[in-house]
Parts: sequence; C-alpha cells; structure tokens
Amino acid sequence: MELNDALACLGALAQEHRLTLYRLLVQAGDDGMVVGELAATTGLAGATLTNHLNILRRAGLVSDERQGRVIRCRANYGQMNALLGFLTENCCEGSASTSCCEPATACNPTGRKP
Repeated sequence: MELNDALACLGALAQEHRLTLYRLLVQAGDDGMVVGELAATTGLAGATLTNHLNILRRAGLVSDERQGRVIRCRANYGQMNALLGFLTENCCEGSASTSCCEPATACNPTGRKP
C-alpha cells in the first residue's frame, strides 16, 4: 500500500459514523449487509448513509453490488489487510526487543456467524 492510499483509508475511517459502518460490514463477513440493514442498525438517514458509504468506497474499503432492488455492501478485506500491513510493516525495527510487537494478521472471513 502506498502512503496516499493509507491516508485515504485512515481519513475515511476517522469519523464516528463511517467507522461504525465499516465495523458492521467487517463483522458481517462475506455476506455483507444491504443498505436498508445498515440504515436500520445505525439510524442514519438515507442521504447521510449514502454519503458515508461513498467516502468508504472511494477509499477502497467498501464495495457494493446491486441485487435486484437492493444494494449489498461488503468490506474490502484486501484493502483492510493492506492498511494493517502498511501500519505494522516496520514494527519495532529499531528495537532490540524480540517481543516488541506481533505482526498484523490477515482477516479472511467465511461469512456471518450465527
């Protein structure tokens, strides 16, 4: 991941509603959530929700797919893992300690938990 991509991701997540939306989508796994579910869960008005989702889309953190009359949103785990890798790639490089930190692990969901 390049610095500008990391800044776009961090900027997109640096707002309460967008962070909440993104965490909901991460928790939903590969199934994602339809926009109506996101609206009902967060209580955000349609235009506000759309604006927040567009910012997350532009950062590459969220993708969507039209399924008939609904739009299903999903977290982009590849982008999330790239951001985590970027943030931790040189972790404790200047430290003599061998247990300074653990490297970030990749998230690879298999779907919603019951």
